[in-house]
Amino acid sequence: MKNLLLIISISLISISSFSQRVYKKPEFVKNWSKPTKHPDHIVLNFSDDPSTTISVTWRTSKDVRLGYGEIAIADPNPAFISNANTIKAVTTNFILEGVVGVIDRKNPKKTTFNNLNHNYHSVTFKNLDPNTMYGYRVGDGKIWSEWIQFRTAKKKGEPFSFLYVGDAQNYVLELWSRLIREGYKKAPDASFIIHAGDLINDAHEEHQWHEWFMAGGWIHRSLPSMSVPGNHEYNPQVQEDIDKRIKRLSVQWNNQFTLPSNGVKGIEETNYFLDYQGVRFVALNSNMMIKEQAEWLDNVLKNNPNKWTIATYHHPIFSASRGRDNEELRSLWKPLFDKYKVDLALQGHDHTYTRGRVEPYEKNLLDGENVQDLTGTVYVVSVSGGKMYKVKPGWEDYGALRDKVGENKQLFQVISIDGDKLSYKSYTATGELFDAFDLVKNNNGSNSFVERKNEAL
Repeated sequence: MKNLLLIISISLISISSFSQRVYKKPEFVKNWSKPTKHPDHIVLNFSDDPSTTISVTWRTSKDVRLGYGEIAIADPNPAFISNANTIKAVTTNFILEGVVGVIDRKNPKKTTFNNLNHNYHSVTFKNLDPNTMYGYRVGDGKIWSEWIQFRTAKKKGEPFSFLYVGDAQNYVLELWSRLIREGYKKAPDASFIIHAGDLINDAHEEHQWHEWFMAGGWIHRSLPSMSVPGNHEYNPQVQEDIDKRIKRLSVQWNNQFTLPSNGVKGIEETNYFLDYQGVRFVALNSNMMIKEQAEWLDNVLKNNPNKWTIATYHHPIFSASRGRDNEELRSLWKPLFDKYKVDLALQGHDHTYTRGRVEPYEKNLLDGENVQDLTGTVYVVSVSGGKMYKVKPGWEDYGALRDKVGENKQLFQVISIDGDKLSYKSYTATGELFDAFDLVKNNNGSNSFVERKNEAL
């Protein structure tokens, strides 16, 4: 009996010691993110019609002055590669010397040094067949990546699903990697991934971008990323910026992503729209040019032939965490969401989880329909990385109903659209269902809301 008590005592001491352990962030070897002649940071993006076009971007050392992409319709017979077409890439030398990078927040006058000199290459494959699996590779004609597969979109509004994640930002390689990989396991047939800003913590820091690409790995190469910048994608770039308190978009952003350029002039590839199988996806930059985007948004939503409309941006219209409010966004963008009946808004920034909705746009559209079963835009805030905040009190002051909250959980979302039904599910990093609801599109364009959070653990 004494031996048993001793074992229990030792176990409790061990558990107590572990719970009080101070976490130490791992160190990476010097220059671990330095590019070589071999293609890395390969990422797929939609830049135009996703049924006929796909763009791929990658990084190499400055020694690789030419890049090529090869593509062929995939086939079980490995000889499919003999039918590949070769497209020359647009190659950009990316060079920055001197003071750029991470601000030391304890000493605003001090920064770290990022001396960058490497090349980016981008190829857009055009005139592809809809709903077709392709294999592609990228390289310089001698040194190539592996063959990677993806599928083009279908032309019509047929069923599909996609992943949505909030801020990766912190502990990206350590903790976000498990989240994005679990997301792919849960939805292996997803068509693409929406990243709602703050992909990393310090906008211009090459090491952190390398973590993001390492964490996603071949997922970035196979599933197109539809990304918007968060506030952490904006930092001072040179000492003068620090002195004048100017923040600039990550110097890597426009080089390493090839996104649509149909947004507001001056913030290209951070604000755009894309139509995918009956859904208009609207990507907004909530960091700057808010008014200009409101004018653009009015036109994009007014001339929308799709059944469904989904918006994504970083700063929430209805803030989820204490001490935060984005009144300008709410005053300029929400009236347009209401006017044009945006179905779903996917947000980040607040490092917690909330999900709620506004009143139905027109309450008496359906005879005999319970008003509680109808809804306006559903707003979601979610976080996928390792940094967490506390939830603030409800959204009642905003005139909105909040249906679900959650703290201290890394989450990813799987959203599926099948005709008149949109199905939303949120999962934890360990794969448990955390939240769920459905939207059902009525003949008059209104949405019936089906609450399913009771199905979650």
